[in-house]
Amino acid sequence: MTDDLDVRRRRAAFRATHRGTKELDALIGRFATAHLPLMEGERLATFEQFLAVADPTLQNWIFGKEAISGSAFANLVGEIRAFHGLDTLNTSGDVTG
Repeated sequence: MTDDLDVRRRRAAFRATHRGTKELDALIGRFATAHLPLMEGERLATFEQFLAVADPTLQNWIFGKEAISGSAFANLVGEIRAFHGLDTLNTSGDVTG
Protein backbone atom coordinates (compact mmCIF):
# COMPACT_ATOMS: atom_id res chain seq x y z
CA MET A 1 0.00 0.00 0.00
CA THR A 2 2.77 2.43 0.89
CA ASP A 3 4.53 1.66 -2.40
CA ASP A 4 1.37 2.55 -4.33
CA LEU A 5 1.07 5.79 -2.37
CA ASP A 6 4.70 6.66 -3.06
CA VAL A 7 4.22 6.01 -6.79
CA ARG A 8 1.14 8.21 -6.86
CA ARG A 9 2.98 10.99 -5.03
CA ARG A 10 5.98 10.80 -7.39
CA ARG A 11 3.70 10.82 -10.44
CA ALA A 12 1.79 13.82 -9.06
CA ALA A 13 5.05 15.62 -8.28
CA PHE A 14 6.25 15.13 -11.85
CA ARG A 15 2.95 16.31 -13.31
CA ALA A 16 2.94 19.32 -10.99
CA THR A 17 6.39 20.44 -12.10
CA HIS A 18 5.99 19.72 -15.82
CA ARG A 19 2.83 21.63 -16.68
CA GLY A 20 4.02 23.28 -19.86
CA THR A 21 4.40 26.84 -18.58
CA LYS A 22 7.08 28.09 -16.24
CA GLU A 23 4.51 29.94 -14.14
CA LEU A 24 2.41 26.86 -13.42
CA ASP A 25 5.50 24.68 -13.01
CA ALA A 26 6.62 27.05 -10.26
CA LEU A 27 3.27 27.69 -8.59
CA ILE A 28 1.88 24.16 -8.59
CA GLY A 29 5.28 22.47 -8.39
CA ARG A 30 6.45 24.32 -5.29
CA PHE A 31 3.12 23.71 -3.58
CA ALA A 32 3.37 20.01 -4.47
CA THR A 33 6.94 19.74 -3.19
CA ALA A 34 5.85 21.16 0.16
CA HIS A 35 2.55 19.29 0.55
CA LEU A 36 2.71 15.98 -1.36
CA PRO A 37 4.77 14.11 1.25
CA LEU A 38 1.81 14.29 3.63
CA MET A 39 -0.98 13.84 1.10
CA GLU A 40 -2.93 10.61 1.06
CA GLY A 41 -6.45 9.34 0.51
CA GLU A 42 -9.08 11.80 -0.66
CA ARG A 43 -6.69 14.78 -0.55
CA LEU A 44 -4.21 13.07 -2.87
CA ALA A 45 -7.02 11.95 -5.17
CA THR A 46 -8.32 15.52 -5.39
CA PHE A 47 -4.84 16.83 -6.18
CA GLU A 48 -4.42 14.19 -8.91
CA GLN A 49 -7.76 15.23 -10.45
CA PHE A 50 -6.73 18.88 -10.18
CA LEU A 51 -3.59 18.10 -12.19
CA ALA A 52 -5.76 16.76 -15.02
CA VAL A 53 -7.43 20.17 -15.52
CA ALA A 54 -6.22 22.15 -18.54
CA ASP A 55 -3.44 24.67 -17.89
CA PRO A 56 -5.39 27.78 -18.99
CA THR A 57 -8.17 26.94 -16.53
CA LEU A 58 -5.71 26.31 -13.69
CA GLN A 59 -3.92 29.55 -14.42
CA ASN A 60 -7.19 31.52 -14.44
CA TRP A 61 -8.24 29.95 -11.13
CA ILE A 62 -4.90 30.55 -9.42
CA PHE A 63 -4.59 34.13 -10.63
CA GLY A 64 -8.24 34.86 -9.82
CA LYS A 65 -9.29 35.60 -13.40
CA GLU A 66 -12.03 32.99 -13.32
CA ALA A 67 -14.43 32.16 -10.50
CA ILE A 68 -13.78 28.84 -8.76
CA SER A 69 -16.35 29.00 -5.94
CA GLY A 70 -18.51 25.91 -5.83
CA SER A 71 -15.89 23.80 -7.58
CA ALA A 72 -14.45 20.67 -6.00
CA PHE A 73 -11.07 22.39 -6.30
CA ALA A 74 -11.96 25.69 -4.58
CA ASN A 75 -10.23 24.78 -1.31
CA LEU A 76 -7.13 23.48 -3.10
CA VAL A 77 -6.84 26.61 -5.23
CA GLY A 78 -7.22 28.69 -2.07
CA GLU A 79 -4.40 26.72 -0.43
CA ILE A 80 -2.13 27.21 -3.46
CA ARG A 81 -2.91 30.93 -3.54
CA ALA A 82 -2.25 31.29 0.19
CA PHE A 83 0.96 29.24 -0.07
CA HIS A 84 2.28 31.76 -2.62
CA GLY A 85 0.85 34.86 -0.95
CA LEU A 86 -1.65 35.48 -3.72
CA ASP A 87 -4.44 36.27 -1.30
CA THR A 88 -5.38 39.73 -2.57
CA LEU A 89 -8.09 37.95 -4.55
CA ASN A 90 -10.40 35.36 -3.10
CA THR A 91 -11.32 32.14 -4.89
CA SER A 92 -14.54 33.61 -6.27
CA GLY A 93 -12.50 36.11 -8.29
CA ASP A 94 -13.66 39.15 -6.31
CA VAL A 95 -11.12 41.67 -5.06
CA THR A 96 -10.92 41.73 -1.27
CA GLY A 97 -10.00 44.47 1.17
